[in-house]
Amino acid sequence: MPSIDMSYDAVVVTHRHFDHFDEAAKEILNADIPLFCQPDEKDDFLSEGFTDVRPVDNELSFNDIAIHRTPGQHGHGQLAEEMAPVSGFIFDAGETLYLGGDTIWYEGVEQTIAQFEPDVAVLNGGEARFNQGAPITMGVEDVNAVRDATDAHIVVVHMEAINHCLLSRDELRSETENVCVPEDGEQITF
Repeated sequence: MPSIDMSYDAVVVTHRHFDHFDEAAKEILNADIPLFCQPDEKDDFLSEGFTDVRPVDNELSFNDIAIHRTPGQHGHGQLAEEMAPVSGFIFDAGETLYLGGDTIWYEGVEQTIAQFEPDVAVLNGGEARFNQGAPITMGVEDVNAVRDATDAHIVVVHMEAINHCLLSRDELRSETENVCVPEDGEQITF
């Protein structure tokens, strides 16, 4: 396992599903670290002992970085409603990073890209799905739709992260162009 730099100024949680915030995160994180989250999840973090919880309703700033919460749709139809709420975030410090979170390509992502014109877009891929139904995270078509909508550098993460991420890194690389799909622990610099 690669070593992890545990120095950090803040934490952003797109949503509280176990693959994004788990018991290990609760134990490792300092309770007084600024923790940015969805408004609906503020009380859960406070009840777990975090003392500097900062829900992002629309926008706030941190150390000269404007943070905007963006919409997400974690799947399709009824399943997406059951998986909600999920969010993405825009970080604007002169250059703009879009962290899509667990979402598929839909009008909310398209509108976010059009509004903020990110320089870098970090997408959760893997085409995760359950035994039935459509994917709940981005697959090849979703990533290609983002690629078509922006000139941003695109990085796809969350690949092969959990057992229901059925799309491999190699498959995504072979079916997309101008998309970075890093290995676990690989660091990307732009």
